[in-house]
Amino acid sequence: MIPLWQGSCNQWDCDEMGHMNVRVYVEKQLEGLVALAHAAGMPNAFRPDSPATILPVDQHIRFVREVLPGRPLSMRGCVLDVGTHDAVIYQELRHSDGSLSASFRTRIIHVDTAEGTPFPWSSRPRAKLEALKGETPGEAMPRSIDPDAPGIAVQDITLERVKKTGAPLIGMGAVPPEHCGAHGWMQPYWVIGRISDSVPNLLADWRNRVGQSAGGRRMGAAVLEYRIRYHRHPQAGDVFAAYTSLGKVQGKTHGLVHWFMDPLTGGPWATCEAVAISLDLDARKAVEAPPEMLAELERIAPRGLSI
Repeated sequence: MIPLWQGSCNQWDCDEMGHMNVRVYVEKQLEGLVALAHAAGMPNAFRPDSPATILPVDQHIRFVREVLPGRPLSMRGCVLDVGTHDAVIYQELRHSDGSLSASFRTRIIHVDTAEGTPFPWSSRPRAKLEALKGETPGEAMPRSIDPDAPGIAVQDITLERVKKTGAPLIGMGAVPPEHCGAHGWMQPYWVIGRISDSVPNLLADWRNRVGQSAGGRRMGAAVLEYRIRYHRHPQAGDVFAAYTSLGKVQGKTHGLVHWFMDPLTGGPWATCEAVAISLDLDARKAVEAPPEMLAELERIAPRGLSI
């Protein structure tokens, strides 16, 4: 693996629980991807005048140890697989003692910047990508989410299905220019960031009631794993609506499926699955929701959506 990034987070990068927000993790991951593009002989890929770039289409994230403000971090990465016009990239964030903070497995595609149409790697970057091949460490392997499981067809991801499921609207908004990258598309870290910012609209009161049922504890949440599929890329002035459905429940974890939709076309911008825990903010320990609270969660976020 090669070094890709080194730095730390500050208090503005952190959420209400004091650890680095999921948006910031993906922001650092994208910086590392830019560095990997340079190593692969594509130094112009993320510059405004480049005729080609690389985009994520499917990403798995595993959060292992929390990141607090001021703690030093470093990122390394490698290539896991190379296809005709795509590749699978592994990246990891580690603390200064070498312990794993988070890992990313991202399928990228090589596209033209005019239309976003995939086209094959040329021989030079393909050879460099092959030379960067490595393996995912055992401690960073996916646990609760299979990143290779087939997703549902894009034509089946519709607002009509959302209505039939009864999944609630948890957030909506518009894409500002400052959330877009060099080629005019919404940055991936803002997609996951806007979804994350919307979740409290669904779960804040529910988590408080979980805390009350567990003896009046102060409650928050922590996401353990994500898988996010990017279907289309919003631009400045586009609007979005986020909907949520309950996924798998196992032990102290519960899954949530989020659809990040385009209200104009009725189709998806992105879909994602998250595995999370309710967290005792003082003890920093997971709290298992009692059966009646899980039944309430299913009532407020009916099952039926998948990625």
